Amino acid sequence: MIPFNKPCTIGNEETAIKEALKFSKLSGNGPFGKKCTDWLENRLACEKALLTPSCTAALEMTALLTELGKGDEVIMPSYTFVSTANAFAIRGAWIRFVDITPDTLNIDPKKIEEAITERTKAIVVVHYAGIACDMDAIMDIAYHYGLWVIEDAAQALLSTYKGKPLGSIGHFGTISFHETKNYTCGEGGALIINDSSAVERAEILQEKGTNRSQFKKGMVDKYTWRDIGSSFLLSDLNAAYLYVQLQHADSINDNRKHSWSKYEEALRTLDPISLPYAPDNCEHNAHMFYIKTKNETERDQLINYLKENDIMAVSHYVPLHTSQAGEKYGRFIGKDNYTTAESSRLLRLPLYYGIGEEAIEHVVNTVHLFYKA
Repeated sequence: MIPFNKPCTIGNEETAIKEALKFSKLSGNGPFGKKCTDWLENRLACEKALLTPSCTAALEMTALLTELGKGDEVIMPSYTFVSTANAFAIRGAWIRFVDITPDTLNIDPKKIEEAITERTKAIVVVHYAGIACDMDAIMDIAYHYGLWVIEDAAQALLSTYKGKPLGSIGHFGTISFHETKNYTCGEGGALIINDSSAVERAEILQEKGTNRSQFKKGMVDKYTWRDIGSSFLLSDLNAAYLYVQLQHADSINDNRKHSWSKYEEALRTLDPISLPYAPDNCEHNAHMFYIKTKNETERDQLINYLKENDIMAVSHYVPLHTSQAGEKYGRFIGKDNYTTAESSRLLRLPLYYGIGEEAIEHVVNTVHLFYKA
């Protein structure tokens, strides 16, 4: 069976974990955590990077940092993972879901402006499949209306928009290191801070609401409870695993992009399906290769056919506004022209570090055989 995903392993992770065990600091913000955040700050040119237990936790931190709460509204695409909405719904904010564009499956900036009210406080954009949203248009809207912009860049580390790393353009960015992502430590994430005024509070929130970070830097003689917060810290054991991957980030990226290109080359002439689209001003990170079939029935038939031929392919998000929780904590604004229609025909093909050309050839040949039959 060709799996849909295999967690990335370079080979030196066990050595790094053993090295981490030698230190007396295994909790968050240890030696390997510092190496990871230094790497992120250098690579993304951001004000500050904080490692978190997950991208979900990083999103929850942005809800606290923007002080979104009951009576406030946040605009986001319905085509996203539940964490994007959960982070703000648990603070009492109301979610205003809007439509996506059919080419990139990213949030439509025109729909954002139509959804803004006097209660709107933030826009959350999702860079689907590591392909950038139209950030110029989104930032113009945000500045005009005085709104926060949060980039859910869970899938987008090393992707760029007009040369700028995704996650470094809005006020905040969030990244995932879940096992399905390009770079992983099993479970993990990062909060990317691009607004310098938010750094000190973010460090307090991360340390359970205390100024422990200042204490460790020698800025205060003892630390105390200063604010609300939680344990938004990633273990240094996880960070050790992650740091090995970050050290090899470019070679991992090259390997995935080679596989992505093989898929694109082999399937571009297959008329019944459509392939991912990346605008010329965007550089994607080959996080995902998907195809879109004619309709949901055909998609499901193809998934089953691939499974019969030892290939695991899967669909993706069910639009949040159609879910039980989505109806309770938010509402779709405007007409659902593309969100439901595009999501119902999307199929993700196996793609992971080291998948190999033989496996890709088997997948594409099977897809061709399905349509030939």
